[in-house]
Amino acid sequence: MRLIKLLIILLFVLGNNVLAQNIVRGIVYNENKVPLEGANVFIPMLVKGTSTNSSGEFELTGLPNGKFDIQISYIGYANQIVPVILGGAQFELDIVLTPASIETEGVVVSSGYSTTQHQNAVKIEVLRLNEHHLMKSPNFMEMLTTVPGIDMISKGNGVTKPVIRGLSMNDVLVLNNGVRFENYQYSNHHPLGIDEFGIETVEVIKGPASLLFGSDAIGGVLNFIKERPAAVGKLEGDYNLQLFSNSLGMVNNLGFKVSADQFHGGIRVGQKTHSDYLQGGGEFVPNSRFYEHSVKLNGGFNGKMLSTNIYYDFNMQKLGLVEEEAIDLIASRGRKPSVYYQQFGTHLVSQQSKIFLGKTKVDFNTSLQSTELAHIGNPNEYELQMRLTTLIYEAKVLFPSKPGNDYILGAQGVNQWNRNINNRETILLPNAFSSGYSIFGLAQRSFTRFRFQAGLRFDAKQIKSNEVGIPSEPEYRASVDRKYNNITGSVGATYRLNEYFLIRANGAAAYRNPNLAELTSNGPHEGRYEVGNISLKPEKSVEYDVSAHYHNDNFLVDVAGFVNTIGNYIYIAPTGALNGGLPEYRYSQDDAYLYGGELGLHFHPKSVQWLHFKTNYSMVIGKKRNGEYLPFIPANKLTFETGFMGKKFGLGSKPYLLIAMNYAFAQNNIDPDETVTPDYILVNLSMGSSFRLGNQPLEVNLTVQNLLDKKYVDHLSTLKEVDLYNPGRNISLSLRIPFRASIR
Repeated sequence: MRLIKLLIILLFVLGNNVLAQNIVRGIVYNENKVPLEGANVFIPMLVKGTSTNSSGEFELTGLPNGKFDIQISYIGYANQIVPVILGGAQFELDIVLTPASIETEGVVVSSGYSTTQHQNAVKIEVLRLNEHHLMKSPNFMEMLTTVPGIDMISKGNGVTKPVIRGLSMNDVLVLNNGVRFENYQYSNHHPLGIDEFGIETVEVIKGPASLLFGSDAIGGVLNFIKERPAAVGKLEGDYNLQLFSNSLGMVNNLGFKVSADQFHGGIRVGQKTHSDYLQGGGEFVPNSRFYEHSVKLNGGFNGKMLSTNIYYDFNMQKLGLVEEEAIDLIASRGRKPSVYYQQFGTHLVSQQSKIFLGKTKVDFNTSLQSTELAHIGNPNEYELQMRLTTLIYEAKVLFPSKPGNDYILGAQGVNQWNRNINNRETILLPNAFSSGYSIFGLAQRSFTRFRFQAGLRFDAKQIKSNEVGIPSEPEYRASVDRKYNNITGSVGATYRLNEYFLIRANGAAAYRNPNLAELTSNGPHEGRYEVGNISLKPEKSVEYDVSAHYHNDNFLVDVAGFVNTIGNYIYIAPTGALNGGLPEYRYSQDDAYLYGGELGLHFHPKSVQWLHFKTNYSMVIGKKRNGEYLPFIPANKLTFETGFMGKKFGLGSKPYLLIAMNYAFAQNNIDPDETVTPDYILVNLSMGSSFRLGNQPLEVNLTVQNLLDKKYVDHLSTLKEVDLYNPGRNISLSLRIPFRASIR
């Protein structure tokens, strides 16, 4: 009781500094000092924003004290990021935006604090999914592969896993709006588990990021950032429809959101249905069908001392498994999975709060996630069923500092339960409980053109599982009680020669603890017999990155290189023996290293503003200590894109035409258990425009993937094992209907 009283007194004393009203207002102009209507003004740290009126004016009220980055954006103009320090007074801004054909910088949140891409010592790529000219695909993960260095392991359109610089599965951490996403990510047979509905951007960290996120971030991070709330005083929403010829697919989603001065909320529902897809040449792939639906709710409050947001996500997936048993049973195309499919049902509740205590800010985040996994063999016959429940909690303190400097101290905890339910025949993973705790510190300091970042982290984890079976049986699994602890850190710097050119260098140590599947597996899984290894040690990685970036208003070049050495790299490989009539695979580990890099060019000729050229190249080599190549390493990729973007064409506005060519080099650097994959070229086409029916805007997009209906196989497609190819020609039609109304 005494502690509670002291805390209340402390909050009261510190809160005296935030009772005054903070107001930010201003006008946004173009380069000719003409006010811009509809410019977006957004404070990422508070998840709060508005838009300018017909006079270019905006106003944000009820803001807490502290340091904030305000991002001002408008189509066709360079983003402007204005840092402000609020202290109980009115803040006036006059913003002049300059035309730019290339969007070069934005505020990112995956760095631990709200900062810009160029300020951060760790390179963070941003993919904006709300850009209407983005190539549409039945496979959400395929849209992310437009970022150099990002690939995917696929088992058809519905089952895909992200790959960052050659690392995948549990070596890549997936975040749902900053929350660790836990849904049995260890297997390439399991899906990503996050759909694109209501996702505005994806932030990508390439390379170790254990300092902020802990285990599983040894290869990098994908953070799926939710759409921002409606502008203050507005009701906003949109309906989206996509039709796909190759898989006879249909995708729908509908969202509404509303914001007042202090409260905001929203809802989005979505659905996907796809039949078996067609390979290049026209033959269908049996059981590649899948179905998915989701519901997403959110609400939030912004006050003078507290900013909080609450999210609820539900996602249900039914995914056909393209395996020999299913191929033998399915004679014609279908839409509904009925045999040999997996079902994932996920509930995720999270709250993210920021408490403003004078010049100090405290982040307090919690989440509870439950994922139920079931494998169905024959119709309505459950082979296995289990539930993974994850509780995560985190607190971070951002201490007062001078502009350009940031200091963070944080603590995190994770509790996780795996339970087999309904007494199914197969126990894939034993009942188990794991707990992990960590503390970390991070500092950034600026000196003229240099910005330095350094941090340190300590983690402790325990995994305890029950025994499975009888000791005399071949599939017996003894109980496990393992403890791990790790110390990791990173150091990096950014040197900004001028507003156009910067260089980054970063070194980071990361780790990954063995997971339950790697330690305890002993039984059949997806057509093979998997055997775990109780003696596995944590993976430990040290990576060095160097990158350079140059841009002006019509030209951008970005180049990056890396070397990643991994001690005790964990992988699964065939033993050459049969176990229970199935090929046996065992988890093993060895020291390994990966190296490579990416190059990107983007050019808009000043004399021909409607034309643009874009080129990306990425490569990675991965080897074990004995000189053998690592499995599932993507082939080198080279992409070319030519775009035509205008302001007006007939009845349409903002028309565009994009022609892209993707070249995958032959992958001859293969693991002994893999086969060589030939090179291939794909041609893609996308076109679209915005229209108006009366006062109602519409956005229409037509995309053709694999225009020439090329019969090819990607090196990371697991369907290569059963002699099936990637999708052939796919024509998609997309329609977006946005709507907006004032509530004042």
